[in-house]
Amino acid sequence: MTQRLNAFQASPAAINALLATSKYTEECGLEHSLLELVKMRASQINGCAYCLHMHAIDARKAGETEARLYLLNAWHESDLYTPRERAALGWTEALTRLSEAAPSDAAFAELRAHFSEAECVDLSMAISVINSWNRINAGFQTRHPQDRQRPVAA
Repeated sequence: MTQRLNAFQASPAAINALLATSKYTEECGLEHSLLELVKMRASQINGCAYCLHMHAIDARKAGETEARLYLLNAWHESDLYTPRERAALGWTEALTRLSEAAPSDAAFAELRAHFSEAECVDLSMAISVINSWNRINAGFQTRHPQDRQRPVAA
């Protein structure tokens, strides 16, 4: 797979706008570990290798365990995630899969049980941002570092 274009070079103003929004979500007060799980889960759903690579590294640096990263795709079946994390992951799935179904009242009720109104907005913004990054990086086939270091098989 060949990278289609470099979005950072093609439109720096657009990327800088998204970077500014990313910066806001990183500084909004939500737990860094929670944000990394959300980024990983949305990136799994969207099949974005670049974002999965980056956020797995970031999550590990922040102290995330291998077990929780490995089981994230099946978080519904694992007790390794807190009720707050589970509510955030459920909301992440609902917003990321918006084309399949509207977010349910149950998912929103679970979210509200663990997050303030402002946190709900900030979390939704963080989910929107990672979905935007996924679409840019998956759409343009941005290569993650290990891909760039290995020769492509014929």
